[in-house]
Amino acid sequence: MFLRSRLTLAATAAGLVTVLLGSTASAVPAPGAPGIGDPYYPTAGNGGYDVSHYNIRLTYNPATDLLSGSTTILARTTQELSSFNLDFLLPVKSVRVNNFVAKADAANGEVVVTPPAPLASGRDITVVVQYEGKPSTVKDATGFTAWKRGPDGAALAIDEPNIAPWWFPSNNHPTDKATFDVSVAVPQGVEVLSNGTFAGTTPQINGWVRWNWRSARPQAPYLTYIVIGQFEVRQSTAPNGQPVINAYGDDLGANAESARASVERTPEVIEFLSSVFGDYPFEAQGGVVSTGVGFALENQTRPVYSTAFFRRGANTSVVSHELAHQWFGDSVSVNTWRNIWLNEGFATYASYMWAESQGEGTAAEIAQYYYDSYPADHPIWQVTVADPGSGNEFDSAVYDRGAMTLQALRNAVGDSAFLQILRTWTAQKRYSTGKIEEFIALSERISGKPLYDLFNTWLFTKGKPAGLGNPAALSARSAGHQVPKAIEKLDLTRNELHAH
Repeated sequence: MFLRSRLTLAATAAGLVTVLLGSTASAVPAPGAPGIGDPYYPTAGNGGYDVSHYNIRLTYNPATDLLSGSTTILARTTQELSSFNLDFLLPVKSVRVNNFVAKADAANGEVVVTPPAPLASGRDITVVVQYEGKPSTVKDATGFTAWKRGPDGAALAIDEPNIAPWWFPSNNHPTDKATFDVSVAVPQGVEVLSNGTFAGTTPQINGWVRWNWRSARPQAPYLTYIVIGQFEVRQSTAPNGQPVINAYGDDLGANAESARASVERTPEVIEFLSSVFGDYPFEAQGGVVSTGVGFALENQTRPVYSTAFFRRGANTSVVSHELAHQWFGDSVSVNTWRNIWLNEGFATYASYMWAESQGEGTAAEIAQYYYDSYPADHPIWQVTVADPGSGNEFDSAVYDRGAMTLQALRNAVGDSAFLQILRTWTAQKRYSTGKIEEFIALSERISGKPLYDLFNTWLFTKGKPAGLGNPAALSARSAGHQVPKAIEKLDLTRNELHAH
């Protein structure tokens, strides 16, 4: 009787593990792939599961750079899994899968999680990772540290294409988007900015303050960020009723007012871009200006700008560029990183369109100016924009030649078809990803014109194309070769962006 009871209890426990973790006899469970299949970044992302939500709850001490806390991941398995990977660089203290302690082996930015029993395909899973470390001291396999830390202890988790591994474990690729809750406790008097809507602050028993943020729309891991430091935080409401939160570093100096004169116009710029690209895809607006970063990045709902963009005065060119990314890059993301033209070429051209709306030269004039400014032997014409190569995603050709490609397309199909193409693209691919070939097919379908030669010349072939075509709407001012008023700010913007 005693032996039988022991065996019954053991069988019951084994059954409970099977129920909670899921296993099946229909197939042999296998490890999830350590990469999602991106040719440029083979280990980015992971196979075997899709994430629906991240709950990131952290404590950060700016004085010591110590980051600690947990990330809870809600996901669904897409195959039988004996183990799966997370992209992460900080030291892991523990991992639980569906409340059971799991084995975690970490090396080279990959954490291999092995639950005590296999996971069945099509099961919802909850993964909780506890961790602690100093992000600025951690390097990836190439020796790079994406976490940025200022001399005053300010910290910025901002970069592209990778930043998530320095502060939360994830399926780190744009093809697996999720919603986010981000909560960070910091000392009193320190501010924390992130994506989405502000869910308020909560006092901690040690006198610290916890800042809470929520992203309710699908968001790629690299677009999820935190900025920690001394900021003036401004809250307002946009004409469309959305919350607007802007933040300006206390150390902006002479650039402070120029930054405010630019970023405070965010709702106006979004209103214009919405009239061109369709409804704004997210739930909140804003921007952050900091001395701790040397570039601008289109973090979802709230881009971050280097103070350097405003050293010559107000600069809405960079604001329009980063806000255009909310459609091209954030809502419609790259399917693989070689499709980066769909982000940067489009955002650059959007800044031309914004300049035109401000009476500072037409988009056609600006594109023609840049086409003329690059001689035939310039390196920009030797980059294949449709496949610039790993590490070259932010080459000036992707931005400038990429924007010229869109003007050439506009010249070929006309304004009406061109705008219909853009609006259809953003609507059909909303919260998803896209490929260059899909955009070409859409352009041909809507315009009714064969566009293979145009795209092949501009995106897939080295060498300077013969010209942009002849836009019917090109202003007579172009005949006088006047340099549009927008060029100075556009040049400043593009130089800083290319430095990134």
